[in-house]
Amino acid sequence: KKKKTTPRDVAPRRTYTTKMASLEEAPRHTHVEKKKKVSERYWQGSGEEEEKKKKKDGDGGGEDQATHGSQTSRPNTASTKTKTKKKKKEKKAKSVSMRADPFPGSAPVPEAKRLKFRRKMKGQLPIARSHVVFLSPSLLIIPPSFLEGDEDEDTCTISQQDIADAVDITAGAKYFNLNLSQFGPYRLDYSKTGRQLLLGGKRGHVACLDWQTKQLMCEINVMETVNDVKWLHSEAMYAVAQKKWLYIYDSSGVELHCIRKFNDVLRMQFLPYHFLLATASATGFLQYLDVSVGTEVVAISTKAGRLDVMCQNPHNAVVHLGQSNGTVTLWSPNQKEPLVKMLCHQGAVRSVTVDKTGTYMVTSGMDKKLKVFDIRAFKPFQSYFLPAGASCLSLSQRGLLSAATGDIVQVYRDVWNTPVKKPYMAHKVHGAVWGLSFCPFEDVLGVGHGDGFTSMLVPGAGEPNFDGLDSNPYRSAKQRQEWEVKALLEKIQPELISLDAGKLGQVDYATFEQRHQDKVKALGYDPLAKDKFKPRMRKKGRSSTGGVERRKNQVAHEDQRDVIITTLEEKAKRQKERKEEASNRTSGASAVQRSALDRFRKGNNSQ
Repeated sequence: KKKKTTPRDVAPRRTYTTKMASLEEAPRHTHVEKKKKVSERYWQGSGEEEEKKKKKDGDGGGEDQATHGSQTSRPNTASTKTKTKKKKKEKKAKSVSMRADPFPGSAPVPEAKRLKFRRKMKGQLPIARSHVVFLSPSLLIIPPSFLEGDEDEDTCTISQQDIADAVDITAGAKYFNLNLSQFGPYRLDYSKTGRQLLLGGKRGHVACLDWQTKQLMCEINVMETVNDVKWLHSEAMYAVAQKKWLYIYDSSGVELHCIRKFNDVLRMQFLPYHFLLATASATGFLQYLDVSVGTEVVAISTKAGRLDVMCQNPHNAVVHLGQSNGTVTLWSPNQKEPLVKMLCHQGAVRSVTVDKTGTYMVTSGMDKKLKVFDIRAFKPFQSYFLPAGASCLSLSQRGLLSAATGDIVQVYRDVWNTPVKKPYMAHKVHGAVWGLSFCPFEDVLGVGHGDGFTSMLVPGAGEPNFDGLDSNPYRSAKQRQEWEVKALLEKIQPELISLDAGKLGQVDYATFEQRHQDKVKALGYDPLAKDKFKPRMRKKGRSSTGGVERRKNQVAHEDQRDVIITTLEEKAKRQKERKEEASNRTSGASAVQRSALDRFRKGNNSQ
């Protein structure tokens, strides 16, 4: 029996014949490869609108494509396969729930997650980092702010508690007291960035802390007398001048070195750009230690006795020493003798300090006088009389001067331009003051006294504009390591320390004659000297001895021409000088006052 054909059986045959026809007509091999379509990323969009359009086009024109497929000349086989696969997937998806997906496409990814898991390229800066802008000092627009009182009110009468209550919470927290009466009095030192504080008690207590967050870094007791403490090139190491020798510790309190060559040290100063630790001892020696290498650079005998007054000039790294005979001497590691010796006081010098520009030096002595000197001319600029004298002095970055007399700390403003009659601020502490230091980039004055430590608020003392490449208060540990490597590469040699800091940037313009003389000394002969005339050898008997000498005599005057010219010039110069001397004598004789009887003298041609 023959099976009846139905439309369902006919439709697949039509599609089969169209597929076969398209396969037979399509070329098997082509010389041009087909480009692969790049799949879309999840952050570039899901492409839902394009898929919907393709679905509509496929549903509406499917029958026409099946019926008229044989009429197309060369259809693309790859595109037909992909379309049929997409249709099958869509039919399966619809057949499960019998409804269209209300949220088609992939789920949206939040922008924060996409940036978090994005692959970063090496050397690519993060987006959040701001660009570094270098500004000249004229473009730094943050002005200093000073304390101003009401009408007929002196600012020196305003207490520290009133200032702390008037300012914001962050600034008010910078005024605090540390009661450490058991191991006092204390010396102190701030780090170069102004974040870390180092305290050293006379009875052996040493502590370093982040004074802004009040976080203690380390605290030890060396069990002997501590004369001075000083931070080194970074907050990772500090030096302690103990009773016998000089010790170096790290920020966790571990002893790194015991340098026995440096004994009986009383005062220390660290030169940050030279990596030198300068020490003054009770035996009268000034010693320099290279911290980067760990060797002693030089030891100078000052022959001035006990050295307990010391400071440095931040501008040219020259060390200033105050002596008991009232003189202040300036020292460099290049010379065994002082560069300058200045008589400043009639009694012993008690304290010395220099401003950051290297222009002014302030000294205090046993004669109860406070003097301001201009270092450029080495002359006194201003002189003030203090009833009790000043035991400690310190200058801020903005030029404020702090002076301690007993247990009272006074701050003066603009001491070198105009005569000062009264202090800018005043504060009384518990116990005699033993150390003063302004905090860099902060309006804070640290006071070490017999009862511990006091942090004072001094408006207008700190520099608000800091150099982020040199001393950045907000640098991380990684930035500190990179800065340390760069600073070691740019270390200045101790031979370059001199009074004139501008010589470091000058160019040595050696003359041609100087360079020529140095070359002659190095080689042993003059490379530019002209060789003597040597006659060429001739043939056929023309190079006889007489002929050679005759040819030499012909060019002899050419070799002597330069010598003859110089001798003639010197001879003319001498004759000119003799004539000038003779004319001066005659003019001097004529200038003598003549008497009336000179005309009767013999040899007088005036008649």
